[in-house]
Amino acid sequence: MEKRFAGRKFMVTGAGTGFGAALSVRAAEEGASKVLIHYRNSSAGAERTAERVREIGAEAELIQADITSWEDIKRMAHYAFGEFGGIDVLINNVGEMASGQSSWTEVTEEAIDHVLAVDIKGTMLMVHEFGQRMADGDGGAIVNVGSTVIVRGSPRAPQYAAGKYGLLGITKSYAKALGPKVRINTFAPGFMETEALLARPEWLAGRREVVLSGTPAGKIPKPEEMTGAALFLASDDAHHITGSYMIADGGYSMLGA
Repeated sequence: MEKRFAGRKFMVTGAGTGFGAALSVRAAEEGASKVLIHYRNSSAGAERTAERVREIGAEAELIQADITSWEDIKRMAHYAFGEFGGIDVLINNVGEMASGQSSWTEVTEEAIDHVLAVDIKGTMLMVHEFGQRMADGDGGAIVNVGSTVIVRGSPRAPQYAAGKYGLLGITKSYAKALGPKVRINTFAPGFMETEALLARPEWLAGRREVVLSGTPAGKIPKPEEMTGAALFLASDDAHHITGSYMIADGGYSMLGA
C-alpha cells in the first residue's frame, strides 16, 4: 500500500467503531506514525481500534470526550498539540444521523437540538480549536465527514440533512480563514454497511434493495472500502483542493438523465 502519510500524526473522532475505526487503521497502513483515537462511549471499541493500529506498527493513544462540549474539545486540543506532539491530519468523523428515527413525522425538538449540536456545533468547534493550532504551527489538513444528504436531503430525518449541509459552510469558512497553511474539505460518502446502518429498521425492511437498485456502481461498500477516497483529501495529491466537498456514493445521488 502506498505510504501517503509517512511520519504524520492523525486524529480521528468517533474511532471506536464503523468508519472512524476503519479510517484510523488505514492511516496507520499508509504510514502514519501516531493516531489519536477519540471516542465518547465506546471505550472497548476504541481500544480494539488502537490494538489494530499498533499491530500495523504505529503508535496509538485514546482520548475520551463529548464532541458537543467546547471545554472537552479545548481539552483534547491542548493534549493533542502538547503531550501528543501535534496533529498533521484531523478527520472529523463523529456525526449523529438520528438512526432511531424512521420518518420526518417522528422529529422532536430534542432530536433536532442533539443532531445539530453534534453535526454542526461539534464539528465547527473541532475545526476552530484544532485548525487554528495547525495554522500557528506547520499547517495540516482537515477532512469533515459529511453525507450525500447534502444533495439529496433526508425525508427520514430532516435535521440530519440540515446538520450535514451545515458542514459545507464550516468547511468553506475555515478554509478561507486558515488558508494557505490548513486545507479543509468535506468527504460525502453514500451508504456504507456499518453496524449502525445494518441495524436500522427501514434497512432491515427492504431499504437496502431499493438503494442498491439505484446505485450505478452496483454495490454498497463496507467502511474499509471507502477509507482511501476519504484520505485522498488529506494527502499531498489533494494539495490544491480546499473548501470543497467530494461525493463518493457509487452514483446514487447522480443528477440528470
